[in-house]
Amino acid sequence: MTKSHVRGPTAAIALMLASLTFVPEGAAQESGIPVGSKGPDAAMETLDGAAATLAPVIAGKPAVIEFWATWCPNCKELEPALMAAHKKYGDRVAFVGVAVSVNQSTERVRRYTAERMVGFTHFYDRRGNAVEVYDVPATSYVVVLNKEGVVVYTGLGGKQDIEGAIQKALK
Repeated sequence: MTKSHVRGPTAAIALMLASLTFVPEGAAQESGIPVGSKGPDAAMETLDGAAATLAPVIAGKPAVIEFWATWCPNCKELEPALMAAHKKYGDRVAFVGVAVSVNQSTERVRRYTAERMVGFTHFYDRRGNAVEVYDVPATSYVVVLNKEGVVVYTGLGGKQDIEGAIQKALK
């Protein structure tokens, strides 16, 4: 099996993510985890390949979760806003990067995150578990949870009001 070969539900997720990386400004969101719902746990991997879950990282404090890829132009556009928010709120808010496994490897993600997105907790969603339970419509999808783990914001694209979303989570 090659790195780019996927089967079953993972193939559907890969096609969906790969085809939706460009999101027009102001596009209506028709999918994604509903605001007001509880943010679910998801089994993934650390960038070192160890089994890990999301729950311990986001437990008891607000969290910003971005579903991203190294090749995603919207993700790159969103990085400055995320890094500014991390600098301002990193002591009070968990910042989590969930790297989708479409057209990238853990090695590529590890190299990328060593230079960028420093200070985030990073996961690699090899099997698409987090993508599935969060109903992720595309890369650059952001979910913000309050300290009770309730979704207070979801957004898509390179221009999102991360600051405003965090303010909702901190209320």
